[in-house]
Amino acid sequence: MLPPEAVFVRRTAAWMHGLDLQPANPAQVAVPKLESRAGLEVWHADVRGETQKIRDVPVTTLNRTLLDLCAASSPVEALVVLDMALVAMLTDKPALRRYADEVKGRRGVARLRYLADHAAPAESPMETRLRWLLLKARLPMPEVQTDLYDDAGELVGRADLYYPQAHLVIEYDGGNHRDRLVSDNRRQNSLIRAGYRMLRFTAPDVYGRPQAVANEVRGYLSGR
Repeated sequence: MLPPEAVFVRRTAAWMHGLDLQPANPAQVAVPKLESRAGLEVWHADVRGETQKIRDVPVTTLNRTLLDLCAASSPVEALVVLDMALVAMLTDKPALRRYADEVKGRRGVARLRYLADHAAPAESPMETRLRWLLLKARLPMPEVQTDLYDDAGELVGRADLYYPQAHLVIEYDGGNHRDRLVSDNRRQNSLIRAGYRMLRFTAPDVYGRPQAVANEVRGYLSGR
């Protein structure tokens, strides 16, 4: 259906680069002369010099893909994708900043530069959304995926998010928490015995009561 000059872009290109996004609802493509239709979102844009082939299919380069997603997505959803790219080690923060400097003035570049400073290798999109909730509430940037040790130097767990000054561990509990309930409870007990404090949140907390989440974390950080 697509002419030879078509290039997959945005979410479809991100999926081709190996990121965990929905690639074809609709598929997104840049092509000079073709209109959008069911299942296909056409983007009229100049992507010359910023394409590559994956499985013999032309897609935008990873940097251009991330820039386009920053331009087209909300800040938090763009940050989710940047975090994915860091986890997959497809890029790093210095590389993102260099690219932002190279394409200064283009649509989405200000957001890319800002989010590059806040990106981190979160292990799930909901962990990213929880971290963004805290940042938007003007709380300090937490550490991400931090190994935690007891006084004897033994590893007792890894924190989704961590505030070292308050010894505060913040965990996001997804659907698989029910399957890991026994091991998660044992890990929590080990962390508490080692002197750490913990807060656990779920999707209804992140989406339904973000201010309460931020206030609870703020209370722990302030010593209340």
